[in-house]
Amino acid sequence: MSTTIETKVSESIRLTQYSHGAGCGCKIAPQVLDKILHSSIVLPTDENLLVGNSSRDDAAVYNIGNGQALISTTDFFMPIVDDPFQFGCIASANAISDVYAMGGRPILAIAILGWPLDKLSPDIAQQVLEGSRHICKQAGISLAGGHSIDAPEPIFGLAVNGLVAHEHLKQNNTAQEGDLLFLTKRIGVGILTTAEKKGILQNDHIGLAAEQMMQLNSIGLQLSRFNSVSAMTDVTGFGLLGHLKEICDGSNLSATIALSSIPLICENLNEYIMQQAVPGGTNRNWAGYGKDVQLEAGIDESIAIPILADPQTSGGLLICVKANDSSEIIDLLTTYNMHTEPIGYLEKRKEKSIIVID
Repeated sequence: MSTTIETKVSESIRLTQYSHGAGCGCKIAPQVLDKILHSSIVLPTDENLLVGNSSRDDAAVYNIGNGQALISTTDFFMPIVDDPFQFGCIASANAISDVYAMGGRPILAIAILGWPLDKLSPDIAQQVLEGSRHICKQAGISLAGGHSIDAPEPIFGLAVNGLVAHEHLKQNNTAQEGDLLFLTKRIGVGILTTAEKKGILQNDHIGLAAEQMMQLNSIGLQLSRFNSVSAMTDVTGFGLLGHLKEICDGSNLSATIALSSIPLICENLNEYIMQQAVPGGTNRNWAGYGKDVQLEAGIDESIAIPILADPQTSGGLLICVKANDSSEIIDLLTTYNMHTEPIGYLEKRKEKSIIVID
């Protein structure tokens, strides 16, 4: 459920001034990542590796016997907020999310820290780690160790392990035709954080993005128990469209989503877009997969694309649910005070991966 996290604000430090990127917007563009991941080396087959690099899933999964599997993931980035405690909270919630997105229970985390010691004191890094410990405590796990280096820009994240029963494992390439699509967090984090950097963020919206980013996706553990959930992933740096495309391509389906049904982090998000509060990652995202998206006639591209391709940091879960069994999922989302209206549905494969209607 939504919780408000008290933070330790440092008025004299603005972490975002010390990095060239922010949050999951630091992600390498999808088409560039394809080139990086390409390899001619054929690795030995491991029958216990249930999920590996052959799919675009949220984490690796390894069979450890007795019907249990180990989930292993890592995620780190540069500051998306100025407050070091909040930065630690957000980076940690984001990394742990990969375990929840696959239906797992996190059991252990270790820290990844890069720190510009010539620019920022160790005391500030300590506050980042305190934020991480705060979130790890909420998730019921220990921050059990880690590794640190002297780096030109501040970097923080976690490597996280989790456990999942085989029958509860959720992947992003197992969606089924007719599934409804649900989203557990609102879209627009990248836009709001960019507006804050530009100095145009309205008073009513101060802290709104940070509060959402610090929320754990722990509902994923409960969702994994439902057979009605066909597939699941979390929405991060590639934006809603990017992660939905991974579901569609992996499952050999197409999706139709309604722009008007997508929950937005604030009502007047359009005003920020019109003031050019659009992160650079948005354009990289659209350049990478825009050719696979069909926008219905009449949709204002100048508004739709910045929303649909907005990089989300510690974003929500994107859930594929069998239409006939969706009531139990809606009840769970209601309990967590989350958006309960489907944003779209999956259908037979078409020429485009995603069709956006008004």
